[in-house]
Amino acid sequence: MPYLDINDTRIHYEDAGAGPALLFLHGWGTNGHVWQACLPDLVRDHRVVTLDWRGCGRSDRPATGNTIAGNTADIAAVIEQLAIKPVVVGSSFGAVFATELALARPELVAGVVAVDGPGYWPAAAMREKVLDLREQMAGDRFGTLAGWVPNWFAPGVSPALVDWTVRQLVDSSTYIDTLFTEVTTYDPRPRLGDLTVPITYLHGELDPEIPLEVPRTCAAATPGAQVHVIAGCGHLPHQEDPRAFTAALRAIA
Repeated sequence: MPYLDINDTRIHYEDAGAGPALLFLHGWGTNGHVWQACLPDLVRDHRVVTLDWRGCGRSDRPATGNTIAGNTADIAAVIEQLAIKPVVVGSSFGAVFATELALARPELVAGVVAVDGPGYWPAAAMREKVLDLREQMAGDRFGTLAGWVPNWFAPGVSPALVDWTVRQLVDSSTYIDTLFTEVTTYDPRPRLGDLTVPITYLHGELDPEIPLEVPRTCAAATPGAQVHVIAGCGHLPHQEDPRAFTAALRAIA
């Protein structure tokens, strides 16, 4: 399996296809496999790179660097080592990393697709929920995740997909839980007007975690940004309806 040595951490990645580059960033606690249903179509005419960010999947699980800035630096180093200038497609926390990368290192990025990312928190109760989840996980990680993850998805999704997602999260490093505290104060809106990289917000219509108000507000603050809504999907539209997601992505990238 291919690995890159990035900031004293071994990062697993997969690289297939040829053409314009796409770099996929999964969400908190999952791994690069979440994009698998989308890849056969995309590798026909794109170079597609997926990775497991630190603490997740097959990558190393260091106790340090589990921050927004740390992960963003990892991703910048991956891009430089692979000598690509990709459209960066990030899901949930991955959307935060993609946005921060475009703000900090725009020369590395051809575009950003933010998929159901926590651009900011429109209500104090949402921030409190995130902090409470971290506290609950410290006492009962499996039970907390098993109770929370089903709410990520739209009604009618396969129970097997929910179970698989829970297993990924349980298998991930507990050190990445520090991101839960950091993200409660995350709000890029004051800086989005300075973004020079094209950004599109793809969002599940029925996302119960991040309401549509969030990408719409972020897009309004960003020159040239667009919002595409994936009908009938929750927080993970690339898994719930990969055909619709891939079609929307192709219209962008």
